[in-house]
Amino acid sequence: MKTFKLGGVHPKENKITADKPITNLPLPAKVSIPLSQSLGAPSKPLVDKGAIVKTGQLIAKGESFISSNIHSSVSGKVVKIDEITDASGYRKPAVIIEVEGDEWMETIDRSLEIKTEITLSREQIIEKIKDLGVVGLGGATFPTHVKLMVPSDKNAEFLIINGVECEPFLTSDHRLMLEKAEEIIIGIRILMIALNVNKAFIGIENNKPDAIAHLTGLTDKYENISVVALKVKYPQGGEKQLIKAITGREVPSGKLPIETGCIVNNVGTAYAVYEAVQKSKPLFERVVTVTGKSLSDPGNFLVRIGSPVDYLVEHAGGLPSDTGKVISGGPMMGKALTSLEVPIVKGTSGIVIVPEKKSHRVNIHNCIRCTRCITVCPIGLQPVLLAQLTAAEKYEEAEKAYIMDCMECGSCQYTCPSGRPLLDYMRLGKGKVGNIIRNRIKN
Repeated sequence: MKTFKLGGVHPKENKITADKPITNLPLPAKVSIPLSQSLGAPSKPLVDKGAIVKTGQLIAKGESFISSNIHSSVSGKVVKIDEITDASGYRKPAVIIEVEGDEWMETIDRSLEIKTEITLSREQIIEKIKDLGVVGLGGATFPTHVKLMVPSDKNAEFLIINGVECEPFLTSDHRLMLEKAEEIIIGIRILMIALNVNKAFIGIENNKPDAIAHLTGLTDKYENISVVALKVKYPQGGEKQLIKAITGREVPSGKLPIETGCIVNNVGTAYAVYEAVQKSKPLFERVVTVTGKSLSDPGNFLVRIGSPVDYLVEHAGGLPSDTGKVISGGPMMGKALTSLEVPIVKGTSGIVIVPEKKSHRVNIHNCIRCTRCITVCPIGLQPVLLAQLTAAEKYEEAEKAYIMDCMECGSCQYTCPSGRPLLDYMRLGKGKVGNIIRNRIKN
């Protein structure tokens, strides 16, 4: 069974919503659509207070090279453009819309017919993906059109589709592969045309045998699309780990996957590409797993962007009385929310409700120099050293020790017997070193 070789851990999976079909969530009374929903610069608003908008209408333009367009997820009235609290706890600008029905833009094909014929050219595909605001749905939210614009001095050989979903509790990608597999495969074919590659791999961990079997059956007629079953090991879904497992190639330090001839996209992204290119549908909704052992009705929900988290929790049975923490994303890489009024964005894959007894950190003890954090690091870093350098504010030394290569998977903190907040230090150190690098480039 294929996997990456270096490091990794095996947290308990807790895929308690794996058998829950995707449910369309009713529209909320109001949505708050942040102007920053992708890696890169925020989008510039195109609407003012009082404007009447339709579902799928462009409301903010991504004007920078790395940015993305944003569309209204509902029809209704723009009541204000104001700052709201995002999932990280920061105040960010957003378009707030009161919902009045659900009138879609006429350009969107709402038929249930699966459109198999791809008629657009490579350039037209990339332009349409850009116009309709598609970003990577695996977590990083990198604008998809930018990823498809391979530099002239690089050569894309393989498209790798990430169907791993290695985060404990999350099952939105799993359900998408079971329920929208045909559309995903068409999306893969579209991406292959855009990249001008002749081979695509779909990587899926073998804890999803139904998805492996289903997609294998559908790809049998395509010689250039293969399903690869992968060993269950976290963080198998990381770009570098996935490339290593499937191709045996290794992304060099500080470099992007294209250095190995590979481009990686999430299954959710492939589905969004299908909807954009074949149906002219902007990315204004996505599947979100709402889960937790104390929830009465956890599930996978098709949610409009901008819907508040508490609205999702309400439809999953309401907030349990024993709740201690609510996490946006998975428990390994996600972030605890400061408010349930935070909106769902393009990068929200899941909401995990953690009981009070499981929500507290263990007591922090001195490092016992066991080297477990080094052993499990999938990048081959020394987390204990990088944490010490960050704590001592020795950021230049941290940069030399490759802190920017950290993928923030949390394996080090998960395995530390002393309860050291290693991931917190890694994130802090990366932020500081990143600022130093940016200032160095400016000057």
